[in-house]
Amino acid sequence: MVVHYGRIEALHGVSLSVSPGELVTLLGANGAGKTTTMRALSGLLPLTSGRIFFQGKDITAMKAHDRVIDGLIQAPEGRGVFPGMTVLENLDMGCYARPFEHKAEYRRTLAWIFELFPRLAERRKQVGGTLSGGEQQMLAIGRALMARPKLLLLDEPSMGLAPMVIQQIFRIISEINRQGTTVLLVEQNAQQALTRSDRAYILETGEVTKAGVGAELLTDPAVMAAYLGVD
Repeated sequence: MVVHYGRIEALHGVSLSVSPGELVTLLGANGAGKTTTMRALSGLLPLTSGRIFFQGKDITAMKAHDRVIDGLIQAPEGRGVFPGMTVLENLDMGCYARPFEHKAEYRRTLAWIFELFPRLAERRKQVGGTLSGGEQQMLAIGRALMARPKLLLLDEPSMGLAPMVIQQIFRIISEINRQGTTVLLVEQNAQQALTRSDRAYILETGEVTKAGVGAELLTDPAVMAAYLGVD
């Protein structure tokens, strides 16, 4: 993928793949192009060149809302909860474009999300704007899950959260993946992300500079120096 912002080339031929059932991480510092990649995959940014394939279909020209209908779902950076709507209303917005055929299926999915995030169950009638940062992140992920993603894009889910909350969020992401949801995770937290990833890509200034098994990249000297502060 090549993406421009005006005359500035933000992505220089980024190529990556995610197989069904995988948890894949895109790791990089601020300004590396991680969010640009996610926005391009979601259809929110046009490609200058390159192609995007999802489930064997070329979706390069497909509108963002049609990608959602096909099951390509993103929980965006910054969470983006609806502050004046309750937790339950926020979750219901997740299935707006992919409505359930049967109420029983809706109830099962909602119960599963409340099992993953008991805090959301406790606060189901509370408005989103009054939740803590960690609770809002849980709500953003839960809302994305209500769309029954075939590929879940998570953009910086640990940003701005306390260390204990970060551990909790990553445990839940691992559990979501273990239960069968394919995940592409954008992160700066190398320790948490690479430990849990099947594979990972390192993105620097709009280019993929390394790729490999998550646990192996965690012991790569260059990765350790750049992201873990280990010389």
